[in-house]
Amino acid sequence: MPELVPCRAMYLFETEEHAALRQQTRRFAEKAIAPSSAQWEEDEGFPVELYKQIADAGLTGVGYPEALGGAGGDLTHVLASADEMILAGRSVGTTVGLGSHFIALPMIVKFGTPEQHARFVTPCLKGDKIAALAVTEPGGGSDVAGLTTRAVRDGDHYVVDGAKTFITSGTRADVVTCAVRTGGPGHGGISILVIEKGTPGFTVSKQLKKTGWWASDTAELTFEGCRVPVANRVGPENGAFFMIMANFAAERLALAGQCVAIAELAYREARAYSRERQAFGKPLAGFQVTRHKLADMATRLAAARALTGEAAIRVVRGEPAPALCAMAKNAATDACSYVCDQAVQIFGGMGYMRETLVERLYRDARLYPIGGGTREIMNEIISKTEGY
Repeated sequence: MPELVPCRAMYLFETEEHAALRQQTRRFAEKAIAPSSAQWEEDEGFPVELYKQIADAGLTGVGYPEALGGAGGDLTHVLASADEMILAGRSVGTTVGLGSHFIALPMIVKFGTPEQHARFVTPCLKGDKIAALAVTEPGGGSDVAGLTTRAVRDGDHYVVDGAKTFITSGTRADVVTCAVRTGGPGHGGISILVIEKGTPGFTVSKQLKKTGWWASDTAELTFEGCRVPVANRVGPENGAFFMIMANFAAERLALAGQCVAIAELAYREARAYSRERQAFGKPLAGFQVTRHKLADMATRLAAARALTGEAAIRVVRGEPAPALCAMAKNAATDACSYVCDQAVQIFGGMGYMRETLVERLYRDARLYPIGGGTREIMNEIISKTEGY
């Protein structure tokens, strides 16, 4: 039987620096996450001490300026590290939970003041605080311009009333980067406030039960007469919509990268199982139908990795690439869903059992065509952009 060649778990943009970062991430994930990953998924949470451990390992600050306590690098380094975290750690929920600062802090880094950097960014990069992003609302979904959480100016404070939902790390977050309405309707009336844990009127309504990502806590947040200092506003009042949209480009590529890693992990599991599982006197991989399934899985995975890598390079170069980022997210989510589904099929009955990794990955994959902007929203972005 011919050897089945696995996909290369790397992007074309990777250098020796990226390879060293992968090795650093792999060592941490294999030691600190993989041994307990299955149990943490069942427990629906991982020890909060892990935030400090990953920060001390130099991984929380990947992609953030050294001057703020980060490790340097750019989006390509973030993708390479997150790729290895999933492949070696074998827990999407844990990886996502540990990485919630990636979507919560960039707007503060780019548009915040030095004082805000010191109060909110550096402590999170050191693992002393946990950050979350709160944009989505119970009645809003992907309609950011229609958000209704209201912040009314009262002297040197804003009084915030409203609710947010589907907030990753929401039950644990010390720092919540929150989108609020400070002006009139539409995209022109939105601002960003950093709301801190313990602020009177800010409560975690509940921890949400999910199909996948079990190890990652996801919360609904409520604000009732919550007084937030004006000093906690990031950027100009009523000027946050385009800040949020710019943040989405990197978030969508991060989600695409996670999909690539999940698909690769599912592919590896299915490939290994197909060589071990005997049926009708020979391994599953001895049947053409199985080999062709694996070939299709590998092809879609390689295509998704290539498109995600191209989009990342464009973004790092400073090129506006909203359509390409949307394409990458859709292509990667499609590939991930397909590969995970086929992996379960190759495992057969065992693929439907909670004890197998592919069962969990199949559930984890379902979020990606929804989170960070639905597949339908991505198609709208693509269709409205010329010369992507």
